[in-house]
Amino acid sequence: MQILVCFALKEEAAPFRKIAATKSGVTLLIVGIGRQNAEHSVRKFLTTNSPELVLTCGFAGGLNSDLKLGAVVFEVLNQQSKIGNQLLATGAEPVKFFCAEQIATTVAEKKTLRDDTGADAVEMESAAIQMVCRERNIPCATVRVISDTANEDLPLDFNALAKADKSLDFRKLFLAIAKSPGKIGALIKLQKKTSFAAKQLALVLEKVISH
Repeated sequence: MQILVCFALKEEAAPFRKIAATKSGVTLLIVGIGRQNAEHSVRKFLTTNSPELVLTCGFAGGLNSDLKLGAVVFEVLNQQSKIGNQLLATGAEPVKFFCAEQIATTVAEKKTLRDDTGADAVEMESAAIQMVCRERNIPCATVRVISDTANEDLPLDFNALAKADKSLDFRKLFLAIAKSPGKIGALIKLQKKTSFAAKQLALVLEKVISH
């Protein structure tokens, strides 16, 4: 079976990349941050490839306070799809996602999104990828891992540190740290959390693609 597994960032994909390298028929695609980048990357890939399943993966922010760090959550385009049952069998939880235009960085923002949308988790690419797959009748599932919970602020406003293409501007990041060196500890803690989350996601994806 030909499976396309999409991630916005190479850091999200790192633990899974080693697994995918050992599996025939699995292609890993880094699509970039946000809907526009994701749609462009997937459309370009599909001009010369015909996967039988697309997984849109990576980090998600928790909006539902019941979702803990490292929880793997999913939403399936076709509710009758076999992939949904496979994900349930791994212990992944079915949820409602909201695909946002920017990162939800504060508890207050997350609460507002939860109240306005009823979603359990927020991310930035999957709606675009799901749309492309729907057009082409390709089974698609969003499989994400909670990297920051509903009850925690991110240490910096990463939206303010982004370039026009939504990638991180390291110059702005270094300036922000220089202005607030007390944030270094929180950023190191965040890096450890995201590393843990990426590993948890890779474990679930390995089980799914091994079926």
